[in-house]
Amino acid sequence: MRVISGSYGGRALTAPRGRQTRPTSDRVREALFSILGDISGSAVLDLYAGSGALAIEALSRGAAEATLVDSASGAIATIRRNLADLGLEARVRREDARAFLRMASRSGPHYDLVFLDPPYRHPSELGAELSTALAPVLAPGARVVAESDRRAPLRLDLPLLDERRYGDTLILIYGS
Repeated sequence: MRVISGSYGGRALTAPRGRQTRPTSDRVREALFSILGDISGSAVLDLYAGSGALAIEALSRGAAEATLVDSASGAIATIRRNLADLGLEARVRREDARAFLRMASRSGPHYDLVFLDPPYRHPSELGAELSTALAPVLAPGARVVAESDRRAPLRLDLPLLDERRYGDTLILIYGS
């Protein structure tokens, strides 16, 4: 796994050990960022961050800041290692994504780009809950990228802007 493009293009990334984390493939990340276009200056939130590859790719391509959230200690250690290896700074939180969103909705940060790549089980239940929790933290014109298994899509109650399938991976891009 590597950073695809930008300031850190070609640099290696580490993935957490085990089967709990399913890193977004290089091919899917490359296609996704081609669809997203210029993200310079964006505030990025990466929920269920895993290795941090999506937020790191965004930082490499000019995002102004990133917050990476994951509940697994192994993922947090990997994210911190990847950031340190690249000399990048970002906020890293070991916390359940829904708890983070509840706190963030009270404290007021707003994000221009949100990545959601939760575990593939129970996407329909999670979609409704995340839709409600995300609304207060989205900046005007924000986009939310949801990655899921094509057989069990993570549907949000937000305007759908784009939908792409890469093998068994489904990418849904929503607006705020």
